[in-house]
This record gives sequence, C-alpha cells and structure tokens, in this order.
Amino acid sequence: MSKRQKRPARFDFKPFSEQQRRLIHWWRTKAKYSENNYVIADGSIRSGKTIACIIGFLTWSQEMFSGQSFILAGKTMGALKKNVVRPMLQMMEAWGWPYTYIRSGTDARLEIGSNTYYLYGANTEAAQDALQGLTAAGAYLDEAALFPKSFVDQAVARCSVDGWKFWMNCNPEGPHHFIREEYLSPEEMKKKRVYHLHFTMDDNLSISPKRKEAYKNAWPHRSVFYKRFILGLWVAAEGLIYQQFADNVKAYTVNEEWLKGQEIMYAVIGVDFGGTKSAHSFTLTGFTKGFKQVVVLDEWYCRKRINPDQLQAAFVDFVKRAQAKYKVYEAYCDSAEQTLISGLETACMRAHVSIDIRNAIKGPINDRIAFYNSLIAQHRWKIMDHCENTISAFEQAVYDDSKKQKDVRLDDGLMNVDSLDSCEYSTESVQSDILYLAG
Repeated sequence: MSKRQKRPARFDFKPFSEQQRRLIHWWRTKAKYSENNYVIADGSIRSGKTIACIIGFLTWSQEMFSGQSFILAGKTMGALKKNVVRPMLQMMEAWGWPYTYIRSGTDARLEIGSNTYYLYGANTEAAQDALQGLTAAGAYLDEAALFPKSFVDQAVARCSVDGWKFWMNCNPEGPHHFIREEYLSPEEMKKKRVYHLHFTMDDNLSISPKRKEAYKNAWPHRSVFYKRFILGLWVAAEGLIYQQFADNVKAYTVNEEWLKGQEIMYAVIGVDFGGTKSAHSFTLTGFTKGFKQVVVLDEWYCRKRINPDQLQAAFVDFVKRAQAKYKVYEAYCDSAEQTLISGLETACMRAHVSIDIRNAIKGPINDRIAFYNSLIAQHRWKIMDHCENTISAFEQAVYDDSKKQKDVRLDDGLMNVDSLDSCEYSTESVQSDILYLAG
C-alpha cells in the first residue's frame, strides 16, 4: 500500500454467531464439511454472511496457499470495493497483516503475503472475458445471484489449483435461478460437493432488535422483496408489483391541503418518450427535508401521436409550471432518444427556461421496483390526487406471467409503463440516498 494512501480504520470485530463460525471455519482439515469444493451462504440481508465469508476466505487462502492467484468479484467494481475490499483492508489493519492495494486499471488487485487477489466487476456478459487465461486457487463471489451465469461458469473454470475452493454469498432470487438449480438442488449439491449455509438476521449478533425490526418493515410483508431479503427464500415474483399500494390507494394519495404542511426542498423531472405503442410521460417528484417524504407533485401524459414541436412546447410548459412552485434544476430523460433530448434542450434555451437536462440513469428495473416498494412500506411515498395516470400505473403494474424464470414487469403495449419509467427516472439520482435500508 502506498504511503500516500490513507490507511483504513481497523475493523471492529463483534461476537460471531454459530452460523458465522461455521462459514468462517468449514474448510479446516478437521471440520465436518472440509471436503466440499463450494460454500454458498444465502439468506436475508444484514445477516452477517458477508463479513463471515470475507474472514473465512482470507484466512483459508492465506493459511492454505502461497504464491497463488485468487478471484474477488462483485456485481460492479464499485460494489466490490465498498462491500468486500473496504472491510477486508480494515480486517488486515486489525490483524497487522501487510498488504499492497492496486486500486485501478485493468489489473486492480490486492497483494497479501505472496498471494494475489484480482478484483472484478461482473455486471455484464462480457465481464467473463477478463478472467480468460487466469489460473486461480479459489474465488469469492459477493452477491453472486446478481452475476451473469457466464461469469460464474468462467470463474469456476479458472479454479484449477489443487485444493481450490469456491465461495459465494447472495440474497435469494427466483426459484429457477441458475444458482438454485445448478448448485443448491440436492442432486447438484452432492455431485459438486456444495456446503450450503442459510442465514437470517438472527445469525447477526451485532444488529439490535430495533434495527432488525426496521429492516423487516422496509418492504411490504407480502412482497417478493420481503420474502427474499428478509425471509431469505428463493421465490417467484408474481401478481401485482405494488400490492400494498393497490390495496389501499387512498393512504398514499394526497391533496393541496396536505401539501401545505410539507416543505419541499426541491423537485426533479423524469421524462419517458413514447413510441408506436407507448406514451410520452413527464413526472415531477419532490423531496421533503431529509428525504422523509417523496411526493409525486405533477404529471403530464400523452398517448396520442404528436410531433417534436408539440412535445417541446409541452415540456417547456411543464417546466415553467413546476418552477413557478418549486426549486426545479434537473430533468432526467430516457437516454435512448438523444434527438428528442436535444430538441428539449433547444426549446428550453429559446424559451429562456433554465434546467439541466440529463440522461436518465436507467439502472436495473428491479432495483427501481425494490426502491418504490420500500418507500411504500415505510409510508414515505405520496402522490398528488390529480396525478391519475401515475396512480393507475402503480396500482395496476404486474409481473409478466409468461416469464416466470425472470422478474419481468409486464409491458404489453396496454399497461402504462411510461408513467412508471418517468417516475423512476425522477428519483434514480438520489435513490441510494433515500433508501437508507439498502440490502
């Protein structure tokens, strides 16, 4: 590690539960499950499986090997550095282990003793290409259920040094996910020699009962997210996406009188452009102090065909109306339509309307769905009662029954996914700040 780099704080170790100790020590020669090649720790969020996995992987690789290479992978490089590398460095500081951390470039890695740990993000099918040619003694895949199957397969193929072991942890996904079917079925567990450890929040002794209850209330109890993130079950996403909202729409719709008692810090516009079977949609979402409430303040929705000039005029009017009442500095637009975005920018300049028009982030739809389900469960999301299109879109949104192996929102040309998209674009830039209970 370079002397110029700030050294991380030492890790504050807490007492380990029995399940955590099993995960840390399963590989030791005299342990009952040491002959297994794989360990998979799945279950709920905040269950202590990640920390135990890191400790186990580090001590195993250092005690059993020297001069070898290892794979460390996360959903993205950023997620890997935050969720794995950072606590790993803190642990080594506490243990007094010397290390070198090469942070960036195509060869990002940790050098610990004589071993090298190569860092990978695994968010695309092409990510597996970076593993080509590597000979590894083991791998640790964090949030493995979010990886492309091709990356997991390639990582397994790279582990060819005698004594190799493969470590994975994850929150469950659907029942037909490849990890469930190819590693956790009784037949595959026996054939591949997989040690399976299921975790719940009760396996994390450092989390308080109050905090545990807060996590349990972060998603509607009937939702797929509660079943996966809290109960730790591999279950299918089916039926209504926003069941709690659909069951009690009136609890989430508000009027001008309610709004008078709120202090909107600022608001953001989300824009989804229509095609042959879809509509143009603008959503104005406001945020109260500390993001305590997220409020859909206004909408514009047009399903009929209009020309670019009409779209631009409607957008300028919408921005003017929004800025007359709130602090509105940004609009996030569907990045697939760069020509239309340029048109909106030109129209705003001509009308002397100041607003920063950006490409929507367009992260995974299921991350956006989990975000809104969490807000709904916490009663931190409201919709102005005149926003009828947004209300009906959330009330009627369903999973696609024809694609049970994947969590897919139904988009058949009849469902109003346009209002959903524009609403999601308006909040994505602050999604991680608002959702403080992220998994």
